[in-house]
Amino acid sequence: MREPFADAGSTRNDSVSRRRHWTSAHWRAVLAAVIAVLGVVIVLWLRQPLSEWLWPDPRVQQLRDEAAHALQAGELTRADGRGARELYEAAVALDPDRPDTRDGLAQVGQAALARAEVALADGRYRDVHAALRLARELAVPRAQADALAQRLRERELREAGQERLFAQAEAAREAGRLDGADDAALPLYQRVLALQPNHTAALEGREDALADLLQLSGQALQRGALLEAKRLIDRVQTIDPGHYGLPDALAAMSQAVRGSLRQADTHLRRGRLPQALALYRRVLDMDPDNAEAAQGRVHVANAYAQRSERHAADFRFTEASATLREARAIAPHAPAVAAAEQHLARARQSRARLDSEVPVAERRRRVQRLLAEAAAAEARGDLLTPPGASAFDKVRAARAMAPQDPAMLAAAARLLPAAQACFEQALRSNRLSAAKGCLDAIEVLGGDNGPAWRNGRGRLAQRWIAVGDERLGANELQAAQAALDAARALDPQVDGLSEFDLRVRRASAALD
Repeated sequence: MREPFADAGSTRNDSVSRRRHWTSAHWRAVLAAVIAVLGVVIVLWLRQPLSEWLWPDPRVQQLRDEAAHALQAGELTRADGRGARELYEAAVALDPDRPDTRDGLAQVGQAALARAEVALADGRYRDVHAALRLARELAVPRAQADALAQRLRERELREAGQERLFAQAEAAREAGRLDGADDAALPLYQRVLALQPNHTAALEGREDALADLLQLSGQALQRGALLEAKRLIDRVQTIDPGHYGLPDALAAMSQAVRGSLRQADTHLRRGRLPQALALYRRVLDMDPDNAEAAQGRVHVANAYAQRSERHAADFRFTEASATLREARAIAPHAPAVAAAEQHLARARQSRARLDSEVPVAERRRRVQRLLAEAAAAEARGDLLTPPGASAFDKVRAARAMAPQDPAMLAAAARLLPAAQACFEQALRSNRLSAAKGCLDAIEVLGGDNGPAWRNGRGRLAQRWIAVGDERLGANELQAAQAALDAARALDPQVDGLSEFDLRVRRASAALD
């Protein structure tokens, strides 16, 4: 009865033994497959031909080393066969299966492309063609080579026209045609540099042309042509803000402006109103925001308005109207212009009243009587005093009635030297109010157009400034302000007036 169980046990043991046997065989097969795969992977990873492991060729290795050194040294190709290209090709010929040797040839092709780029940037077109030809022969990517070749063609086409433009620019500069037209030197140089920014000769030519413009600006300043000089300097600044000649040119421009303003002020003080106005306008044309020139122009308008008032006082309406038109054209809204208009209107009304109230014959008799009284006062020595009975007062009254009467004009001319001597004596004695009366007499007697009268107003104004300075030092602010007003009324452009005005205002602000 035990035998069947024995057979069953034996069968189980055989089954277990077979499983163990097949399992070992299976693992041995798997291990062999893994080793084979690893071998293939290692061979592929190392990318080295098996033949090199087994039979290395020292000549190939030497050629590769020499080719790498040549590539590093920039010797991409050489006629004697010692260039990187020739050495790599020799190595490939000995062992065509080496991928690293072919990689070396590809590096030579990329180096040739890089060399072509540099040569193109420098404008060395022959070198570009040679390097590009080498790159194509070494089978660089076609897209890269074609893109570089297209840029080379465009540059060569531009270069042909560019050199013609440069030659035209040089000829224009030699002929003195620097700017102002399309075929002038500067526009042509700019076109050349737009095509090739590093064109050395064009850069030098443009710099020379700009220097020539600055030289012309200096000549314009010497002629007083401020606007022309500014236009030339602005042109240079626009093209090359860092030009070496600009600082000196700008300094010369500033100095010329200051000189023009000083000259204009001098003309204004001396009564040369057209000359003063021309200089103030010249500065304003160049710099519309120049406050000093704008103020000077208003001062000229005021001076014309004052002349109009003096002419109107003498019933010289033609002269009064002409000078008022000048003032109105310069500064129509200036207060002095409005005052002169009102003064002229009142003078016309007075003259009309006089004409209607006093017949011509009676007016003539009155003028003759006044002139006779003036002669009697002159004989007594009462030239300017006493008030109302002096020879000056009688002539002034006669002039108001008949401003163009020949006898009146002769009497005025006879009294004028005495009025001038009166002014000098009063100024020496520091009797400033009396000096002002003498100046008024000179004006009424017809001496207001001479340089002595204008110079006298400036001298008297400076004397008032000196008096005001003393009063300010003594803390007599009211007297100082009165002296300032007197000086300004005499000559608003006199030297030292602005500084004294500032001191008075500061003193007033300190008291407040």
